[in-house]
Amino acid sequence: MAKTELVKMETMVSGGDCLGRLSDGRAVFVPFVLPDEVVNIELIEDKKRFARGRALELFEESLDRIEPRCAHFGLCGGCQYQHLSYTKQLALKETLIADQLQRIGKIEAPPIKPIIPSPSAWGYRNHIQFHLGQDGEMGYIHVNGEHLLVIDECHLPQPAIDQIWPQLDLGAGSGVYRMGIRQDSFDDVMLILEGDDPTPPAFSEDIPVSAVYTPPEARLTVLAGDDHLIYQILDRQFQVSARSFFQVNTPMAERMVQYLLDNLPLESHQTLLELYAGIGLFSAFLAPRVASLVAVESNGSACHDFALNLDDLENVTLYEAEAEAALPALDIQPEVLVMDPPRAGLANQVVDAIGKLLPKHIAYISCDPATLARDLRKLIDRGYRLDSITPFDLFPQTAHIESISLLSYDRE
Repeated sequence: MAKTELVKMETMVSGGDCLGRLSDGRAVFVPFVLPDEVVNIELIEDKKRFARGRALELFEESLDRIEPRCAHFGLCGGCQYQHLSYTKQLALKETLIADQLQRIGKIEAPPIKPIIPSPSAWGYRNHIQFHLGQDGEMGYIHVNGEHLLVIDECHLPQPAIDQIWPQLDLGAGSGVYRMGIRQDSFDDVMLILEGDDPTPPAFSEDIPVSAVYTPPEARLTVLAGDDHLIYQILDRQFQVSARSFFQVNTPMAERMVQYLLDNLPLESHQTLLELYAGIGLFSAFLAPRVASLVAVESNGSACHDFALNLDDLENVTLYEAEAEAALPALDIQPEVLVMDPPRAGLANQVVDAIGKLLPKHIAYISCDPATLARDLRKLIDRGYRLDSITPFDLFPQTAHIESISLLSYDRE
């Protein structure tokens, strides 16, 4: 029988858990509870130096606790903060990113600016991803990470997605194990079906959607409509294909673009280098401000979209390659570097190459405070000054934290 214990919780930590102390002094991490709450917990992971627990019963509730909107909160692995008001969520994220920078990056008094809130705390996601069971039932991964949680409500997707997903029925034996649903700026919707069989499943179109089938290591098949959607950011439209990444919160993507335009010291004689350039979201707005822009992106689908999206700009060069492979081969001296790496952050080869190029200004767009803290420490050790970090709340109700860090290097 699993061990249980009454614990007073102490502080929120990165990832959505709350930390408390067991009677033997070990730290215990528990999701869906708050500081100062007294909780009867069941230990689900019992290690020598720490433990993880599951809340069984709340004996004392925090004054900050509110009623979650979703019936699946506490079982679904998608949301961590529905029991906090949105104002409290924002304050918590500012605190957590500061903690990561201090603890992991050893950055004293990190220059964190006020977090930029999402215009909508609910119904903001332009892309959700369902996992499918053997009979075609749709859901998200359970908080335990081990099985499918079939759902009948979700309050994060944008309206067109929320209207369509309950009508979908792939049935048993489709071979589809995952399905993404995207909504663009014009309320068009795309289904992205994933399965192992190179042969696409049977598909009937009863509702007005585009649909594609994307088996691994095989060509994409269009089942209905188009193979891409159109997103509008400021005064430009962007094609985003099914296999290309795009920020899930469209209004916040626009705010990030505007932030770079307002805060990067761009001049008409400069060369700008962008790593992990994606479909060209940032490049399209930065290129007109500089003499030349060199972009690097490894995903073939994103490169295809980039070329189309920036076709009107003559001062842009795109390289399809991994950043660590492209950087040593580039014969440029960029004054400005913009980079939006994946969650894993920067490979050591990329940091080394930056240390040789030494651009005067860097904008580091991050979706993970821990790897950001690690990478900022490496850049600071190479002589860069961390000027500011601005968090952007692209993911309300969740523990995810996006941010833009600005760094500078004095070559004199």
